[in-house]
Order: sequence, then structure tokens, then C-alpha cells
Amino acid sequence: MKTCAACGVENPAIAKFCLACGTPLAEAGPAQEHRKVVSIVFSDLKGSTSLGEALDSEALREVMTRYFDAMRAELERHGGVIEKFIGDAVMAVFGLPRLHEDDALRAVRAAAGMQAALEELNEELEEIYGVRLANRTGVNTGQVVAGDPTTGQRLVTGDAVNVAARLEQAAGEREVLIGALTYTLVRDDVEVEEVEPLELKGKSERVPAYRLVRVSSGAEAPVLPKRRLVGRETELRALVDALDRAEESRAAQLVTIVADAGVGKSRLTAEFTAGASERATVLSGRCLAYGEGITFWPLAEAIRAHAGIVDDDDAAQAFGKLCAVADDAGEGVSVRLASAIGQTHDPFPIEELFWAVRRFLEHLAAERPVVLLIEDVHWAEPTLLELVDHLLDAMAGCPLLLVCPTRPELLQERPDWGERERATRVELAPLGATESRAMVEALLGGATLDESVLERIVDAAEGNPLYVEQLLRMLTEEGLIEERDGAWRATRDLSEVTVPPSIQALLASRLDALAGNERSVIEPASVVGYHFPAAALSVLVPDPLSQSVGEQLVALEAKHLVRRLEDGEEGAHRFDHIMIRDTAYDGILKRARADLHERFVAWADVANQDRGAEFEEILGYHLEQACNYLAELGPLDARGREIGEEGARRLASAGRRAFTRGD
Repeated sequence: MKTCAACGVENPAIAKFCLACGTPLAEAGPAQEHRKVVSIVFSDLKGSTSLGEALDSEALREVMTRYFDAMRAELERHGGVIEKFIGDAVMAVFGLPRLHEDDALRAVRAAAGMQAALEELNEELEEIYGVRLANRTGVNTGQVVAGDPTTGQRLVTGDAVNVAARLEQAAGEREVLIGALTYTLVRDDVEVEEVEPLELKGKSERVPAYRLVRVSSGAEAPVLPKRRLVGRETELRALVDALDRAEESRAAQLVTIVADAGVGKSRLTAEFTAGASERATVLSGRCLAYGEGITFWPLAEAIRAHAGIVDDDDAAQAFGKLCAVADDAGEGVSVRLASAIGQTHDPFPIEELFWAVRRFLEHLAAERPVVLLIEDVHWAEPTLLELVDHLLDAMAGCPLLLVCPTRPELLQERPDWGERERATRVELAPLGATESRAMVEALLGGATLDESVLERIVDAAEGNPLYVEQLLRMLTEEGLIEERDGAWRATRDLSEVTVPPSIQALLASRLDALAGNERSVIEPASVVGYHFPAAALSVLVPDPLSQSVGEQLVALEAKHLVRRLEDGEEGAHRFDHIMIRDTAYDGILKRARADLHERFVAWADVANQDRGAEFEEILGYHLEQACNYLAELGPLDARGREIGEEGARRLASAGRRAFTRGD
């Protein structure tokens, strides 16, 4: 059997493409295990023993089958993979076969959905069998060792799995308890009650936990912090100019804003739409990363908001509000819009739905210009992208501005997107050091920050506003900086600041989406360091890839993960961001890290044999890392001790030279 790396479905050995999702199936190679941060859901029925006494075994089987089907449906709807059923318990993993930046939130939403699904199921079970079920659930996030899905390996092992099971056991009836890291990742989207730290079996210290009260729906837009827009004056001007052109020419315009996650697309568009609302009708919606019926979701959000439709409205009220804003657009527009946004299940050809959207926008644009903002277009369904093209072509005589923020992934799939008449592409570059410093000061509300701490944050964030924000948040919450007399100062050495969990999840999801060959190149590169020579990778990658390292590096450059150093030695590269390097490194098994560190030293000794003393400190560090990882995995054997001794010799030699020069 071949297991699809994209969706996890098993396919017959003869299949060339996945029968479920169409992804090309690679021939199975040697199993590749990785360290991953995943989210685990454990859920168990409470009181199932007494249930067996109340029901005939045949009826009990029917009840349990319906229960597990309902729980499986909720878990899989949110992207979870059922790891196993254990008696009355179910275990699911979010992050297999592929990581997503919101796996923790998906897991929590699934846990909440399981409770809601059980309430609905209980109404039926009580009517048919006279019984009601109750379960308890634990959700935990942490690093595990995950098997290779392409070889059918699904098992995840690690302390995070055990803690999830213990949280489930500590939860009350119909309760969901979530772990500390899970809460850190989802806190902006949930309401919780903090519980007393739990004394869990097998844990030496009490474990923080939170009782889930409420979780936001996937459609709720994040609340952006209110702060001054920094360093985006040129890009903001480009958006204003596009709106001017739409109004003056009375023709549709498209602006695509391209940037990596966290560089400031949402902040820029929020600033623009706030100003544009004074002269134009602003409609906005966002594409969802997953879900059912999401093709026209951004349009549904925009129309609901414009019509004043709220969740408490029943079907008749919602349709009445839609008719109030759309009936004047033309006969039949309302019923087709209702179908497109999921208010009804009436089938209409896609051409008629496009027509209805166009007529609705033309009606609005007859009064004043219209700005339609579709966020996260990299997650858009192909049909929605076709709708954008259709509106740009068909809306003549109407001042419409389409604004589509996206990550570079869209351009990898559709390189010609936005390259046409009346279309503009705006690419957001990282902030400069001056803008980053100004942003830190704005986030601190004008309070001063110790210069060394400010420098550390600016250097680590490398111009990414999200990284600035998350680093500052982590430093304050973990007590690594504290305010004294109106100034923030470090409480300890910040030279080894770790990647904040939110950023780690974002970057890990990008790396997990890489093709196998690209992953096999970027991981050895992370072992070499932030800067790395292509020649070293030719030795460190698996043999079949040694001749195509340059090709893989070009692909990684296109994905904004590494970049070539134009002013360095031939073949010299660096990671696009130090946090990408750290995240790639964290995903490698410790034994593989040790092997790669040792092999890099062997390559460097040959490549720089006449300059050995110059690199003693660096190569000694690599041998030290190799020795330390082997020691963490078990008692050192003779080879491990030999590596440690050689590393000590080189570090000692470098240290003596440093002492001599007074360094």
C-alpha cells in the first residue's frame, strides 16, 4: 500500500496518484521520522460500564458505533487523524500527515465540536435507547517523534501524548481540559477558566491546565492591535492610487498584496479600509484554511455584514435582510446570492452565481465606489479565483477595487496571477531596523527599552512585524524582561531566546509542506548553520540528491526559505530568517543531528585542510553538539567518547589562543 503524504489515505501499490485527493504518489523510500510539535486529543466515555448493564449487548454495540462515528466525523472535519481507538477512548492527532499553523486551534475546535455533537446525539439515543452518554476530553500540544506517513507509519511517541491522556482523566463530565502550550497557541480564540495545576501520574511537577468555556468560530477575524502603521507609506499610497483609478475610470481594479506571514498584510489593509470607508462602500471577508462549503465564504462574510445578518437570525429573517439589499440589483439576484453564500441549497449553474455577484456589486457601485477585500487568497478555492477574474473583466462602468492579500504560495501555483491590465501587485518587504525599533516602542506604549534588549529583538525579528510582536510578548510573559522605573530591562541573558510557539507553528507548517527532496536539503543546511555552503550539502544529503543540491536550493529560494549570498563565496547561502533555521533544526531527530554534525566536520577538515586552526572553534562546537546529543540518547559508546574528546581538543586549542590574545 502507498500512503499519500498530503491527505494520509492509503492507496493500492499500482496507483500513481492518490485516489482521494489526486496528489502524485512517490515511490516509498526509507522511512523518514521527524520531531514535530503536534496537538493530541484524548476523549473517553464516562460511566460506560454501567451502560453495559443497562443495554443488551447488541444495542450497546449500536450505541457505541453511533458514538464513535459522531466523534470521528468531528475530529476529521477539523483535520485530525484518528490514531487509535482504545476501549471507550479515542485518540486523534492534529499535525499528521502534515503540520498546519493552526493545528492547536483545530484540535480545540474539534474537542468543542465533539461536545456539541454528543449533545445532539444524546437526544436521539435517549429517544431510541433511553440512555445518554457523557465523555471527558483532554487536549495537549507538544513535541513528539512522528513516523513517516508515506510508509504507513502513524504512531506518535512522546511526553505530549501521555499528558493529553492524563488531562482527559482529570477532566470532569462533559469537560475539555487543555494544556499550557495549547492555551498559549489558542488564547486569542478561546475563553477558558484556569484550574488548579494538576498532579498527574508520571509527572514530577504539577501541570497547568485550563477548562474550555468557549471557542471562536473559524470565521471570526483576528482583532488587530491598535498601533500606528510603521514603514508602509509607499504601499498604502499604492492602494489609495488604485481606488482613485477605479473611481476616475469607472472600471474594476485589482491589487494583490504579496508577503510572507506576519509581514503586515492585514495591518496594511486595515489602515487602508479605515480611510477608504469615508468615500467607498467597503466589503470584506476572508478565505478559510479548511472546512466545508468554503468556496464563497469570503463573499458570504462580506454580504452578511453588509446586510446586517447575525447568527441569531433564523432562515427567514436572514433571507429577508438579504433581499432588502439585493432585490434592487435585479430579478433573481437574491435567490442566487442566497445559494452562493449557503443560505439555501437551491442549485444554480456557476455562471448564474457569478452573474448575481456581479449585478449585486454593480448595484452598490452605482451609488459610490466599492472596495471588496478578500483576505488570505492563498487559501482560496479555484472557483473563487475565477470569480475575481470574472469581476475584473466584466465590471465595466463601475468603480470597483478588488484587494487580495496573499502569501507567496499563490504565485507558486499561479505565477501569472495579477499580471494583467488594471491589476497591480504590491510586494511587502520586511521592515528596516529603524521601523522595527519604532514598532517595539509603539507596542510598549512609549516606555523605554534597554538598548541591548531592543537590539536583540530587532536582530531576531529581522523586520517581520509579527515576529517583533510575538518575541516581545514572550519576553514579557516569561519574565525575561521586566519594567523598572519606567524602563524595560532584561532579567537574564537573551542570547539564546527560543522561537515563540506561535511562530514555530507557522514556520513548521511551511517546512512540513516541502517536497521530500527539499526537506532533505534544508535540514542538513540547518545543521551547518545560519550561513552554509552548497558544497557541504552535496556531502550531507542522501546520495541520490548529491548532484541536484543546486536545483533544490533554487526551489527553496523561490519559497522564501533560503537566499543566495551575492557577495559571499561561490555557492554561499543563508536562511531567509534565523527562526526558519531553528525550526528546521528542531525537526531533525537527535541521532540524525549528531551524525550530520560529525559529517560536516569531516567535510570541513578536507575542504579547509590548510586553514584548520582558523575554524577550530566552529568545528569544535559541531563535535560538542554531536557528543551531547548522543549522550542524551543513552550512555556514550567508544565512538561517542572519541567525538567528545576530539571536540574538547579543538575547543581547548581555540580557547588557549583566545586567552593569549586577551579575548
